[in-house]
Amino acid sequence: MINITLPDGSVRQYEKGTSAHQIALSISEGLARNVLAAEVNGEVWDSTRPIEADSSVKLLTWNDTAGKSTFWHSSAHLMAEALEALYPGTKFGIGPAIETGFYYDVDFGDKEFSSDDFKAIETKIIELAKQKETFIRESVRKADAVKYFTEKGDEYKLDLIDGLEDGKITFYTQGQFTDLCRGPHIPNTGFIKAVKLMNVAGAYWRGDETKKQLTRIYGVTFPKASELTEYLAMIEEAKKRDHRKLGKELELFAFSEKVGMGLPLWLPKGTALRERLVNFLTKAQAKAGYEQVVTPHIGHKNLYVTSGHWEKYGKDSFQPIKTPQEGEEFFLKPMNCPHHCEIYKTKPRSYKDLPVRFAEFGTVYRYEQSGELHGLTRVRGFTQDDAHLFCMPEQVKEEFKKVIDLVLYVFKSLGFENYTAQISLRDPENKAKYIGSDENWKLSENAIIEAAAEKGLNTVVEYGEAAFYGPKLDFMVKDALGRKWQLGTIQVDYNLPERFELEYTGSDNQKHRPVMIHRAPFGSLERFIAVLIEHCAGNFPLWLSPEQFIILPISEKYEDYAKKVLDELNNSDIRGLIDFRDEKIGRKIRDAEVKKIPYMLIIGDKEMAEDKVSVRKHGEGDLGEMTLEEFNNLLRKEITV
Repeated sequence: MINITLPDGSVRQYEKGTSAHQIALSISEGLARNVLAAEVNGEVWDSTRPIEADSSVKLLTWNDTAGKSTFWHSSAHLMAEALEALYPGTKFGIGPAIETGFYYDVDFGDKEFSSDDFKAIETKIIELAKQKETFIRESVRKADAVKYFTEKGDEYKLDLIDGLEDGKITFYTQGQFTDLCRGPHIPNTGFIKAVKLMNVAGAYWRGDETKKQLTRIYGVTFPKASELTEYLAMIEEAKKRDHRKLGKELELFAFSEKVGMGLPLWLPKGTALRERLVNFLTKAQAKAGYEQVVTPHIGHKNLYVTSGHWEKYGKDSFQPIKTPQEGEEFFLKPMNCPHHCEIYKTKPRSYKDLPVRFAEFGTVYRYEQSGELHGLTRVRGFTQDDAHLFCMPEQVKEEFKKVIDLVLYVFKSLGFENYTAQISLRDPENKAKYIGSDENWKLSENAIIEAAAEKGLNTVVEYGEAAFYGPKLDFMVKDALGRKWQLGTIQVDYNLPERFELEYTGSDNQKHRPVMIHRAPFGSLERFIAVLIEHCAGNFPLWLSPEQFIILPISEKYEDYAKKVLDELNNSDIRGLIDFRDEKIGRKIRDAEVKKIPYMLIIGDKEMAEDKVSVRKHGEGDLGEMTLEEFNNLLRKEITV
């Protein structure tokens, strides 16, 4: 017998060789019908694979991330089977699950392929799925694996096999299709009930531009047809909310090839929105004891050699800036933290001075590959709402908790209510990727874990996601469409203070090393604004909206009264403008709705005679006539809320 520990801590005994599917059956038949795979001692397995020793087991369904990933990886194999049936002689590269489905890299030889072929492939996939073919796992000797794919004539699989160890090679077969694969897979193809091929693109084999370009086919599948319908509706809604589309329509930002890819230009309305975010956080930081600093956009190369950023990022970033002086090189700032370390060192520090909190809206530059650039979410120049706290070791947890409070205040103020705090720790199997001693890492990781627990955060732990200098608490926010974004981050760092030889004099009159906390509630203004645009579909909170109202005179004879209304409201610190165009009032209202201006003030004979305005609210319609004082109070109340 073996002992199986379930996620609730209970322990059950089963015969050696029992599978996760059999464990599920012993709990309930309904559960067993929904199990896609199992996590055995932290590793995802086929649900039918025998368990030979005492183990911790978590049964995975469609509601688990690893369950979805298994489902989509199996779907990639099913798509490959369909392609092989429809296009004999097709060769296959890799076919992984991704966050929103799966893809397979395919070599069709001299056959033409386009999205016009999607329908036939989707039909074939569903036809094969209905056969409920089992995914069969088989261990294969390297020589046999080479023989199989040599006879099949698939050089891509042979290339993959070449890098594998004998004794660790497995094949998976379903129906008429066999693939080189580590697995795991769902029990059978019958779980797949709905499919949609989403896109086709080119992809060089192994990501190497010197090698052949393959056809990458993206798809998504679901266990219910209704879920595919919901997903496609969400995709359409996401297109409407795309921050690149709305950013152009709302005149917030632009890009220029002459300026350079990935370098956003902020237009007046976008700049106004951005500055309000900056002022909002600056005010909150001042209350929390932060001091604002400003640092240059470049720094001497030696600054980043000292910090370790040159070693980690130098080769993949913008190249050094050479000066007329022989051997002198500067570097576009990739991080603000080295500069803040140097500010800390400008004078002696005592334990009575700590914690010291330096904040900066600092613009940094990182060379992203052109294919990875995406609107404001992936750029080459961006502004971080950065701050670095220098404190004594015994102050770390308390300071960390205060930063958590600040991050949550930001999220609440901007309508982000659905989030998870990801505790990002070092990869215990690959410590060479990180700097610093094991002792410092243990101290910093424990501080984050304890602070998150004491604040009652909903947390997940991810190994290998830490920064190279320290662990992090990353806030993973879900937007209105349920998509996950990494926004705020807090990091504990024992290493940069050592590299920069930072000190403070303790109560014992001895020199001590401070601990450094890095934090950015927004993360970057560019990315945060992109997510905010898509989250609220461009309908910003009233306090943040570039224009809170627009005055719509019915004809030019009411323009003087419109100007009087504008002056009075602007004097009350309410932002707006007048639509002076010679257009019908219906057109003006429609255009104001498209621009998502929160309030429309319509002015005609009656309004001017009674010294009032007719108020319409974006998305809601007519609110009736109001005096300017009543309208002012309406806005004040909404801004306070």
